[in-house]
Amino acid sequence: MKPLILKGCGTALFTPFRDGKVDEAAMAATVRRQVEAGIHFLVPLGTTGETPCLSVAERQRVLEITRENAPGKTLLVGGGTNSLTATLESMAQLPDADAYLIVVPYYNKPNQTGLYEYYKAVAGSTDKPIVIYNVPGRTGDNITAETTLRLAEEIPNIVAIKEASGNYKQISEIIRCKPEGFSVLSGNDDETLSLMATGADGVVSVASNVAPKEMVALVEALQQDDMVKARAYHHLLSPLFKALFIEPNPIPGKAAMARLGLMQNELRLPLVPASARTEELINKTLDELWK
Repeated sequence: MKPLILKGCGTALFTPFRDGKVDEAAMAATVRRQVEAGIHFLVPLGTTGETPCLSVAERQRVLEITRENAPGKTLLVGGGTNSLTATLESMAQLPDADAYLIVVPYYNKPNQTGLYEYYKAVAGSTDKPIVIYNVPGRTGDNITAETTLRLAEEIPNIVAIKEASGNYKQISEIIRCKPEGFSVLSGNDDETLSLMATGADGVVSVASNVAPKEMVALVEALQQDDMVKARAYHHLLSPLFKALFIEPNPIPGKAAMARLGLMQNELRLPLVPASARTEELINKTLDELWK
């Protein structure tokens, strides 16, 4: 297996819809915009992409469009579910992934032994890289630093973690003790500066859907230890970070993309479009970002 080291800014892509169907033209244009902005890698079919609401055929087409419009870019593809059987089926349905983003299995709330065995089994089913995705706010469970580090040390193709726990002490411990070649990626835009300043390798970003050039600039400043520039971009983007999560992701983000003329403000139930108050905030935030 060729080593894959994930670094930089990766965009957790929205899935555009029009009249109830995947808007393929908007999807292609969105991906091209990311490439033109210099994004480092792309993350289709995550939670941000409303993947639980997509059919198998739609997921396959989204990945195909992403690949066609981002030649040469690493594609970290969402493949996780809440059971081993379903996760392995999902991965098998998406063979063109460069790596799989596997969320902590939600609803079941396994203990740490269960999480270790689950990720070991997932990684053992493929020779492709596996990235752990820890987001307790959505899954109801947390993978600890100890379990993460054990997986990183013992399972060769577990190559990174997307950490969205918001637990700085836990993430810092992973950064401090991780083996060489294992990446730690922030799962929260507003923690990019603090985590990369202490050794994280990048971010899987929602904000970079809206402001890809600015997010790339923030991350590259951090990679170059240019803290003056990094702080400036962090403060510029902070209102956007906040606005994009005032309602559940991707509701505010799709309102922002619609305001920019990049896709329809259309979601699939159980998600609904942003409230008027959120749209007002999004519009104000975008006006101030590029004034």
